[in-house]
Amino acid sequence: ALTMSGLSTRRFSFEAFLPSEKKERAMVLEELKQETRTIIIYEAPHHLIKTLEELLENLGDRDVTICKELTKKYENAFRTTFSKALDYYRKEGPRGEYVIVVQGKSRKEIREEEIHTWEAMTVEEHMDYYTRQGIDKKEAMKLTAKDRGISKREIYQYFIGK
Repeated sequence: ALTMSGLSTRRFSFEAFLPSEKKERAMVLEELKQETRTIIIYEAPHHLIKTLEELLENLGDRDVTICKELTKKYENAFRTTFSKALDYYRKEGPRGEYVIVVQGKSRKEIREEEIHTWEAMTVEEHMDYYTRQGIDKKEAMKLTAKDRGISKREIYQYFIGK
């Protein structure tokens, strides 16, 4: 399934079947949100739509390859996204055993989320975050600038202008 998926084969996380117990399943899905490796999940046909809905809700609309009936005469790989897969399986109805291969979260996405988190803070709050950890003001300025993807000079100018 991993090879057929067309997704990165360099690093992967084999999850097998997601837990059926609600709390444990929620914990696993929460952990998978930040997973950068390709994720491999098994699923039975009568749970496929629910699992795809949960993956879409928790991971966002990532690229996915849904492999069906592996090692059998009619094996196939359906390369798509979670939302398009849901549209398809809601109309066609799932039949057979499935392996869901999910694209890991890109480092670019993680970085963009970090920048967005920092931008939600004021520059003062951001600096405060570091100085409360015992980091001196000069180093806090460097870290704040790096987090925000701007130059140290811009942070310095910000405080001079105040």
